[in-house]
Amino acid sequence: MNANWRDLYRSRITTAAQAVEVVQSNMRIALGHAAAVPVDTLNALMHRKNELQNVEIVHMFCLGEGAYMQPQMEGHFRHNALFVGGNARKAMAENRADYTPCFFHEIPSLFTRGPLHPNVALIQVSLPNLEGFCSFGVSSDYTKPATHAADIVIAEVNEKMPFIGGDNLIHVSELDYIVETSNPLYELPRPVITDVELAIGEHCAQLVENGATLQLGIGSIPDAVLMSLGNKKRLGIHTEMFSDGVVDLVERGVITGEEKTLHKNKLVATFLMGSQRLYDFVHKNPQVLMYPADYVNDPVVIARNHKMVSINSCIEVDLMGQVVSEAIGPKQISGVGGQVDYVRGVCMTRDGISIMAMPSTAAGGKVSRIVPHLAEGAAVTTSRNDVRYVVTEYGIAQLWGKTLRQRAQELIRIAHPDFRPMLTQAFEKKFFSAHQASAIKI
Repeated sequence: MNANWRDLYRSRITTAAQAVEVVQSNMRIALGHAAAVPVDTLNALMHRKNELQNVEIVHMFCLGEGAYMQPQMEGHFRHNALFVGGNARKAMAENRADYTPCFFHEIPSLFTRGPLHPNVALIQVSLPNLEGFCSFGVSSDYTKPATHAADIVIAEVNEKMPFIGGDNLIHVSELDYIVETSNPLYELPRPVITDVELAIGEHCAQLVENGATLQLGIGSIPDAVLMSLGNKKRLGIHTEMFSDGVVDLVERGVITGEEKTLHKNKLVATFLMGSQRLYDFVHKNPQVLMYPADYVNDPVVIARNHKMVSINSCIEVDLMGQVVSEAIGPKQISGVGGQVDYVRGVCMTRDGISIMAMPSTAAGGKVSRIVPHLAEGAAVTTSRNDVRYVVTEYGIAQLWGKTLRQRAQELIRIAHPDFRPMLTQAFEKKFFSAHQASAIKI
């Protein structure tokens, strides 16, 4: 690379306000993901709102307030969500934002192959190393491919962004505008784990063998699973993301990666979110590798991991085994994310196990998450053909290879007792004539 990269770097340093002057009306911006969302440049862009119309801001979800999704920004900025985060739900409900359905592993190609070609990438990276390479830090995912595809790259070079290796680097020569910052990364508090989630975690742990490689998300159920794995040995990580719970098990010697068949002894992910403890753990840690989502979440790549276990949360499951994970009826509240990527990858691997985990009820126990029929307008996230195991606090339902009748029986067995009579009645109505139903027991 250019031996004078330091001179080049210095020549491209500017202020946040000056950098975002390049943004014009009707442009599309690919925004850094999750905890890697840029702060200063995004704030500077918001100050230009009255000068801009119809600027599209595309990303999965981002931490922070998401000011461009506020009502006063309508007509100036419009968010195109590839995953609906909590700060985007109000804008979605009020039709001030859009949602594009997509599998996580395909999102990079949306930017690189044209459908969502970015005019500008607005990103956050680490300080450069001695060779002039910055790290995308805690978000490689779609951020790295979108940056390489963008016409213009505006990068906040944040001294507090962890430097993480893998296919996660960019040379300073590829950064058109550099804004130096020193902002702490957004942190996520550890979730509160209830008895229900602990029971779910213990059931999931029963399905995890020593030497397995895990995909886990974030939240109370994944953390409860990790808390239940303390007596396991030689576990590995190949996952779209991980958080502090994984660090706990690495430090205890439970997660070593020594039996992984791909990237042995390494923790592989495409993005990270958690506390400062997590960010300190991954900084310049050779055990941690980050790659874009079109590698980490590619089902074919996932399938190269033997004894792969994926554990994903969901909203509701019907008696056929159809899984809804991203909507409540017609109301879009999240996205597909990597759930289907891992379910399908695990199904292709040797000795793989995919688990859908959820509490048996919602709304303070007033609503069953196992239902006779999906809510009207709901979108199926994971098809009944792909589902292997469903877990609630009441046990494990094994659906693979089961008839529709057997699936319904399995799911009723792990439903909350208060709702089993209703589900049984729906089962009888579907599968039995009147005289048969009077004799059947579940």
